[in-house]
Amino acid sequence: MQTHEIVRRFTEHFVRAGHTPVPSASLILDDPNLLFVNAGMVQFKPYFLGEVPAPYPTATSIQKCVRTGDIDEVGRTTRHNTFFQMAGNFSFGDYFKAGAIELAWTLITESFGFDPERLWATVYLDDDEAEQLWRRYLPAERIQRRDGKDNYWDMGVPGPGGPCSEIYYDRGPEHGRDGGPVADEDRYLEIWNLVFMQDVRGDLSPKNGHPPIGKLPRPNIDTGMGIERVATLLQGVDNVYETDLVRPVIARAEELSGRRYGAGGASGAEDDVRFRVIADHARSGVMIIADGVTPANDGRGYVLRRLLRRIVRSARLLGVTEPVLGAFAEVVRDAMAPSYPELVTDFERISAVVRAEEEAFLQTLTAGERIFDTAVAETKRAGAAVLAGDRAFQLHDTYGFPIDLTLEMAAEAGLEVDRDRFTALMTEQRTRAKADAAKHKVGHGGDGSIYRAMLDTHGAVDFLGYTELAAEATVIGLLVDGTPVPAAREGDAVEVVLDRTPFYAEAGGQQADTGELRGASFTVRVDDVQSPVAGLRVHRGTVTAGEVPLDASVVASVDTARRASVSRAHTATHLVHAGVRGALGPSAAQAGSLNAPGRMRFDFTSPGGGVAPAALAEIEDEVNTVLQQDRSVEAYETTMDEARRLGAMMLFGEKYGDRVRVVDMGDYSRELCGGTHVARTGEIGMIKVLSEGSIGSGVRRVDALVGLDAFRFLSREHLLVSNLAEQLKTRPEDLPERINGLVERLRTAERDLEKVRADSLLSSAGALAGEAEEVGGVALVAVAAPEGVGGNDLRALASDVRGRLGARPGVVALFSASVDEKGAGKVAFVVATTAAARDAGLAAGKLIPAFAAAVGGRGGGKPDLAQGGGTDPSGIPAAVEALRAHLRAR
Repeated sequence: MQTHEIVRRFTEHFVRAGHTPVPSASLILDDPNLLFVNAGMVQFKPYFLGEVPAPYPTATSIQKCVRTGDIDEVGRTTRHNTFFQMAGNFSFGDYFKAGAIELAWTLITESFGFDPERLWATVYLDDDEAEQLWRRYLPAERIQRRDGKDNYWDMGVPGPGGPCSEIYYDRGPEHGRDGGPVADEDRYLEIWNLVFMQDVRGDLSPKNGHPPIGKLPRPNIDTGMGIERVATLLQGVDNVYETDLVRPVIARAEELSGRRYGAGGASGAEDDVRFRVIADHARSGVMIIADGVTPANDGRGYVLRRLLRRIVRSARLLGVTEPVLGAFAEVVRDAMAPSYPELVTDFERISAVVRAEEEAFLQTLTAGERIFDTAVAETKRAGAAVLAGDRAFQLHDTYGFPIDLTLEMAAEAGLEVDRDRFTALMTEQRTRAKADAAKHKVGHGGDGSIYRAMLDTHGAVDFLGYTELAAEATVIGLLVDGTPVPAAREGDAVEVVLDRTPFYAEAGGQQADTGELRGASFTVRVDDVQSPVAGLRVHRGTVTAGEVPLDASVVASVDTARRASVSRAHTATHLVHAGVRGALGPSAAQAGSLNAPGRMRFDFTSPGGGVAPAALAEIEDEVNTVLQQDRSVEAYETTMDEARRLGAMMLFGEKYGDRVRVVDMGDYSRELCGGTHVARTGEIGMIKVLSEGSIGSGVRRVDALVGLDAFRFLSREHLLVSNLAEQLKTRPEDLPERINGLVERLRTAERDLEKVRADSLLSSAGALAGEAEEVGGVALVAVAAPEGVGGNDLRALASDVRGRLGARPGVVALFSASVDEKGAGKVAFVVATTAAARDAGLAAGKLIPAFAAAVGGRGGGKPDLAQGGGTDPSGIPAAVEALRAHLRAR
């Protein structure tokens, strides 16, 4: 049975049973605890947590998932995969254990045709009810009890949980020993996990033997069936890499490399690892890109980058030298499109992203290998066998060099890598980023439990801000330093929750509203508004007068001038998005934005590189023409299907419900958006693009000013041009030619001055050679050169002095002091040796350690010429003396 048929039968089975079919959520959801969606229930978490009511009593979905914790194991085993599909059925207070078990049994035995004699079930240790229900279908000897580590599920935090019942298939004695799942989970393969959510867990999990603290008022069902595992069994193959959706990628790799998967031989095992890495990562990479992620050096983008680069590296190790990512992406598209048609419609963008990343990686390999080779040379010169973790982190963080590639290359060079130090640095970086993001998102509310409790008690906050900028409301929540309080006093930094509000909470790139909450005897200045849990809006600010009590009546007033300015910027962002997409095509997808008072920032994918200045000018002119046309800006709610029919733009990675809000500017721009906008494009006034540039591989950024800010900028620019024209005695339109002429004359003068300075410097070579002193049988010239002499001049002078020492054993050490742009001292030095000195065992590179510490520096080089630098110019005399002492003592 083919995989797409498995998906079809699963969905139809549960739809016939009354379940609502829910499309797979994006792999990227707004969950601070998840990098990618990793389970079928993730999109339903708000319903299980009770944050919002479920819109249907039962549901079924085929959820695409990515788990990245075992990337290094992928390929080395046939069990580890990063991308997989999780089929599930869900009950939100409808049926419970009996219904879940019956629905699962009838599907796998009747629709899928599994032999009932080869099926086993496990239940939680004390779940007598589940065992009795299973005895309707299975004999007692094929039902096993297991403890919480295997058969209890919760979210890892206080909240809902419950015992599990897992369904296993016996693959036969050739796969392992008898005894059921408790004896051998390779022979007995788990295919489905039924979770009976009936408990409320506290701080300590029942998975570890701690009792739950209560029961859910309405028990729920959450199940997960691994599509790939079921396909492996129904297709009669050994593992997922042999199934119909994965094997074609391996076949393409075989075609490109000329090698065969499973061929055996001396290199066969390692080749098979590489084939599996390519097959797994190609699927994951394409699916992640399809949901809007682009390669980057952190977060999801780093995971994607690592997956794609491991493919390229594996292909290279299979002997493939031509670009491969585009070819593998095509195979994934063709295999997965029946279930995910967006892979076809969006393939131009997906293909452009992978091709750009492969090109960038080849450049990274070239640059990174140079840095890596330098680090290896320094490590070996120091007599060490371990490459410093700091250098490995620098390679990753600064040059985008994957750590797994550093590990492989270090092993090839006979070195280990200080992985602990690298991991510590990575952890520090991620912890800082996560803490910053979490603090911004949930403020003092920690894990969000305080906010969820408010939502449970009072319900969702009514947002009035599309039509009202001031409204009466009631204070239903107060927090000071993260703690609920009955009142907040003057001077307190406070978080205020109202039952209704006109304030817009930061979202979709639009900055939050600011303004004021005014009661009968108090005032609160609102500086920020966030939505830490769906449905809640938290006003953050300072009590500027009086005391704010709970249940107080307030008038919530938005800063209208700021709101209008931000709304102009947000509408301008939609227009720039449409202009960029019209100029560059569908590969230019939005990758982020900022809508602030008077300015906007728009990030977009552009695998083909930057936007030509002429094209950018045309986009700006086109958008300003739309402003002049004063088009109507309409916002309305409709169904998702209708929005698709209208051609509304939908941002990758966003989660949309059945009802969506469309912001419509006619045939020019139509997007799904929850932000605030102007009523007509003419209200924006004008847009002035300031810059366009790269912010990462394949991602560009446009910065622009809007409205009066744009006009003021152009006014300043006009004044500047007028002043320049007056100073240079020319017309404004002739300024470029006049300035180019001045620049060229300046460059010519600088070249002439450089030549005079170099000639003057080199003329001192004879005098320096004549002042050589005899130290330990060596003619030594060790002096400070004139201040500011650069490295090139210093090398030229040292070589000239060395040449004037003739056939004598001679050492030349020249030092130059300078000051950098921050006022800090710097030292450059060069050491040169004559042939006779080298014959006597004096190598320039090995002399540097004798004196470098005196100037706070280090360096190295060849036996005849070496160089380095330091940070302490005052140490030059001590460095000269240290070199003398070294020569005397040899």
